[in-house]
Amino acid sequence: MTSTSQPTALVTGASRGLGHALARALADRGWRLVLDARRVGKLAEELPGAVVVEGDVTDPAHRDALAAAVDVLGRLDLLVNNASELGPSPLPSLADHPLGALRRVYETDVVAPLGLIQLLAPALRATGGTVVDVSSDAAVEAYAGWGGYGSAKAALDHVSAVLAVEEPALRIYAVDPGDMRTEMHQAAFPGEDISDRPEPASVVPGLLRLLDERPASGRYRAADWAVPAATS
Repeated sequence: MTSTSQPTALVTGASRGLGHALARALADRGWRLVLDARRVGKLAEELPGAVVVEGDVTDPAHRDALAAAVDVLGRLDLLVNNASELGPSPLPSLADHPLGALRRVYETDVVAPLGLIQLLAPALRATGGTVVDVSSDAAVEAYAGWGGYGSAKAALDHVSAVLAVEEPALRIYAVDPGDMRTEMHQAAFPGEDISDRPEPASVVPGLLRLLDERPASGRYRAADWAVPAATS
């Protein structure tokens, strides 16, 4: 284990979408990064200096490898549980949702984030760190077809809320980033044009503001933390 005052973040699902955009922004701020992805692609080239660990967050051995990478760096200030599983595409009704697929959604969106928090809680406590659990408006709104994903994110919201009570020295946030132009969102609307959705990078300034200001633990919408446009 090394010792350093340089802030360190672990971001899951970092090869694309919001995870990738946030990792880039943190790197630009001088953060050290441990990055998880099922398909790493050119992630190490795009973010030189980051520790990239390829694997699936539902795999306990992979979570152990992520924790070991954090241990080598010597500290953890931020855990971003961004990796998510949508489920079947097109989205099925709950009456037709394959239970095997639903278990996969829950393993990825609820069990894996909690598993990482359990492994990394000592490191986070040592820095008074922050956990960002990426949620969705489907966690609080009833949309047809979104019962699997939405109920999993609702469970993640509640996990975040209970952890906030149990870990008062930490900041635990469930964050709804809003609709974004991502592969997962496209899978939710196969064949539709989603070009009107904002790019994931547009959400990042609001997340950075949340991290900078460190309000009380709770559930937040990224849109409510959007940085106001500069006026001339």
